[in-house]
Amino acid sequence: MVFFVLTLLAEIIGTIGGFGSSLFFVSIFQFIYDFQLVLALTGLLHVFSNTAKVFLFWKAIDWKLTLWIGSSSLLLAVGGAYLTRYVELEYARLVLGCFLLVFSVFFFVNPDFSAKPVLKTSLLGGGVAGFLAGFIGTGGAIRGLVLASFNLERNLFVGTSAAIDFGVDLSRTWIYIDAGYFGNAPLVYIPLLFVASLLGSYLGKLALARISQELFRKVLLGLIFLVGVSLILETLI
Repeated sequence: MVFFVLTLLAEIIGTIGGFGSSLFFVSIFQFIYDFQLVLALTGLLHVFSNTAKVFLFWKAIDWKLTLWIGSSSLLLAVGGAYLTRYVELEYARLVLGCFLLVFSVFFFVNPDFSAKPVLKTSLLGGGVAGFLAGFIGTGGAIRGLVLASFNLERNLFVGTSAAIDFGVDLSRTWIYIDAGYFGNAPLVYIPLLFVASLLGSYLGKLALARISQELFRKVLLGLIFLVGVSLILETLI
């Protein structure tokens, strides 16, 4: 029951924030389970939740951005996932945390700043997000910062982010399963992840409809900032 409730909360917050539940899910469950199992559970949760979001936000997806960001994300997510078999980068989460802190603050104090959603920026941001998703289990905040810099409308943001993330999570989850990361985990986790992802995505969409675009951006950047703090503390403590 605790597993389901925490997963549901992570999914609701991740939907409202616009960049998925992995940052919250990984932050919580890495203290409870082996990190390889957490990677596998996170990947499976995202496959379920992104499928739900693609249907819920189908009319608000920018398919051009999905192709640009998704292609580089998918390619480097596979590389990052394979790399987990051989390399343990102890301070990767610390570096990511510092990066998130700096840029979330920058975007918050410069609300009028925006970047053009051109091919070069999309490929670079997608590649970094995909690699981190495969290697340390979470790249959604980087993708969130990239999409935030484009000043996308909130439904467009969430739908496009989910469409991008779908291929990334499907590929890395397959690699985790093939590498045996699920181990002897109880099979009951699978239906719990499925139900939490569907319910959390739906409740998140309802909450999203009640907030303004300005508030959505502040919530997004605030969550990214908190995740950055969490990643730094997790590494140093």
